[in-house]
Parts: sequence; structure tokens; C-alpha cells
Amino acid sequence: MIRIILKPGEERRILAGHPWVYDNEVARILTPVPGGFSSLNPEELEGGELADVESSGKTYLGRGFVNPRSKIFVRIYSPSKEGVDKGFFKGRFRAALARRLPKYDLLRESARIVFGEADFLPGLILDRFVGWPGEAVMRLLGEGSGEPLSFEKTEAALGPPLSWIGIQFLARGIDKRREEILAALEEVLEGYVPAGAGRPLGLPAGIVEKSAPRARELEGLPPREGLVRGSLPAGGILIFENGLPFMVPLEGGHKTGHYLDQRENRLRAAAFAPGGRVLDCCSYTGGFAVHAARSGAFSVIALDESAEALKMVRENARLNGAEDRVTPVAGDVFELLRSYDRAKERFDLIILDPPAFAKSRSALEGALRGYKEINLRAIKLLSPGGVLVSCSCSQALPESRFKAMIAEAAADAERRLIQLDFCYQGPDHPILLGYDESLYLKCGYYRAL
Repeated sequence: MIRIILKPGEERRILAGHPWVYDNEVARILTPVPGGFSSLNPEELEGGELADVESSGKTYLGRGFVNPRSKIFVRIYSPSKEGVDKGFFKGRFRAALARRLPKYDLLRESARIVFGEADFLPGLILDRFVGWPGEAVMRLLGEGSGEPLSFEKTEAALGPPLSWIGIQFLARGIDKRREEILAALEEVLEGYVPAGAGRPLGLPAGIVEKSAPRARELEGLPPREGLVRGSLPAGGILIFENGLPFMVPLEGGHKTGHYLDQRENRLRAAAFAPGGRVLDCCSYTGGFAVHAARSGAFSVIALDESAEALKMVRENARLNGAEDRVTPVAGDVFELLRSYDRAKERFDLIILDPPAFAKSRSALEGALRGYKEINLRAIKLLSPGGVLVSCSCSQALPESRFKAMIAEAAADAERRLIQLDFCYQGPDHPILLGYDESLYLKCGYYRAL
């Protein structure tokens, strides 16, 4: 087994629970030879090998995957000398599912079932979507009364829901074991019976890979997307979130097709919508917008740059019987916010859920200017007593700086805000103490005075 010896003092972060060893923290790489160990240069490693990590004082820190092509030289997956085979992955999958069961009914609800390092599978993302083929749902709607769909009504007409998996392999060690992971996943899902459920989760109808993010480029891996198991409905799939129907574009959508991490925040934000005028910025497929409309908003404007995303907004509004209250608007969010201010428009609830402006710490200062600008414009548009729901999914932006940015934006807009709540990603995206990168989503709720 390869041994990675760290420079003096570099073990502190690892001992606190952080799973990454950076390349500049490595003192020596040792490989076993008859009678002892010999030194290796990083260039001699293929990448994806297992290695034991030790402090300069020979304290054992854990076992991980090596990648000499990445700044993250080792991703630790275990504090012990645990091997990696199909049985290992099956054990990790079962443990991850068990952690989600107290919160989610996985026979009915979609959820992220593996969240990389926070589930001790570094670089692996698994989203499981539970629902029905979109084409079958469209036929059902054509035969129906025009009322919003419910889970029970859909199940009675189409039978029990199926499931699909969106998967991302974002680290070399995980990517190298791709087929083993897929086989282990299928075996676990086929036989896993949640406590009291009476039936297993079952094999997914399809598994689609969405391994295109920049994370793969940083690992020295090419992007890769496409169907890897089963089949996908041509028209997407219908899932239910907080009891509301949504179409999910598994192949063409962002990330794995739907932002499951905002489920709880969409429900919280909708509580401020009844009777009000709502502006949902960076709406994507309308998660916040539809929740607001179904909660009783008088009107909702859904802004997004993508015409394809706005088509899905219209579809999701129709599925929820809210097409008369949700208006999709295409364009640049910064320009549209300025135009609304010039027109003296005012809103009772504004949701800001932009893409990650800061992809890394080096981009943070520029990103903060963007975050401040979009929040300042939104704060100016709030009616007295109106509520701002402001989000950031940039893991490089700490909570303290996010809150300071909101305060600065409010001061520049000459408005006073009261913080009503502050939340994070849903519990199916666990936050692992010691690994700050797992706490990436910040969502503040503020009332304008």
C-alpha cells in the first residue's frame, strides 16, 4: 500500500475531520519494496490508487484515493485501513440510505442519496428521482378535469412510481471504479426495504450520468454525459416535491436535472407569498415560483436567461393549475431588476437563487460584487414589509461574509432589514463537521421596514 507522509503540522485539518490532502502538504510518497519502502515521484502515480496518509510523526490519518493531476492529492474515504470493493460500496450506500429515512419517504420522495465526501464517498453524487414518465402524465392530464395533479391521483391512474438516478463521478478514484459502483448501487436498491415499507426501493428504470462539471476538469478527467443503464422517457419525468408536481429534465437540465437541495427553502419561502406580488429571480424550472403560486400569491414573475428553462416553468405552472398567475420572463436578471426599478415596480416577496458566482476562493471578491449588486437591486424593489429570500450556493462564500454583504446592500439601498430566518441545504445534502465545503447553500429570509 502506498504511504503518503505529510509535512509537519499539516495533519491538524485532517484530524479535525477534513477529508482532503492538498499537493503542497505532501512531504514524501512511499511505495513498498522488498525489505522496506522506496520513494516515489508524483509523476510515477497513475491516479486512483489507494494510499494510507500519515503525519510527519507517523500518526495514521486515514486511507484515500490518490490523484497526482489534482491540487487535491488525496481524498480520504476512511479513518481506518478499509479496502475498496463492491462490498465496500454496498455498505456505504446502505448507510447513506439509512441516514435519509428518518426525513424522507424514499418510496414516494426524490432525494440526494449520496453527497460525496459528506457520505464518505468522495467525488460521488447520486440523486434519486421518484415519479412517472412525462408522456404518460401528459396523457393523464388530457383526460382529466384540469385540477392540479396529486401523488395519489397519479398513482391511482398510472400505478406505483418508478425511479431514475442522476449520477456524477467527480473524482479520479471514484471514476476509476465506475462499473463496480453502478453494480453495487443496483444491487442495493433492488433489495433495500425501508423499515415498515413492505417493499424494496427497486431497480431504477434508468441511470443517467451528468459528469460534466468543472470538477472533472480539475481532476484531469474529460466530461461525460449520457444514459448508462435502462432508459429515460423522452419528455422527462414527473416528481412530487412538497406534494406539488414538477417535471424534471433528467438529460438536458442543470446538474442532475432538479435542485433537490432547495426543497425545504421553497416551502419556507412560499409561506410569505399569500396575497402578494412575487418575483422569482433565476427561476430555472420554477420551483420557488410554483410553490409561491400554489401558496396563494396574487401573481408571480419568473425570471431566467434560459428559454428552455422557462418552457418548463410554463409546464410546471400548468401542472399545478397556476398558469394564470405565473408569468415567465426571459432576460438578464441584473438588467431586468434595473428596469423594474426604473418603472417603480414593487414586490411583496422576492427570491434570489442565482448560480454560484464564486466557483473558487480566488473568485470570491468578484463574486461578492455580483451578489451585492443583485441583492441591492432586489431590496430597492421590496414593498414596505416585503420579504427578501436571498440564496448563495457558492461553497467558497462563508456565511459571515454572505450576511455582511446583505447588510451592505441594504445600507446602499437605504433600507432597513430584519432577519427572519437563516437556513441551509436540505438534510439529504448532509453538512459534515470539519468539512466546511459541505456547507455550501446559504438562504437568508429578510423583511424590509
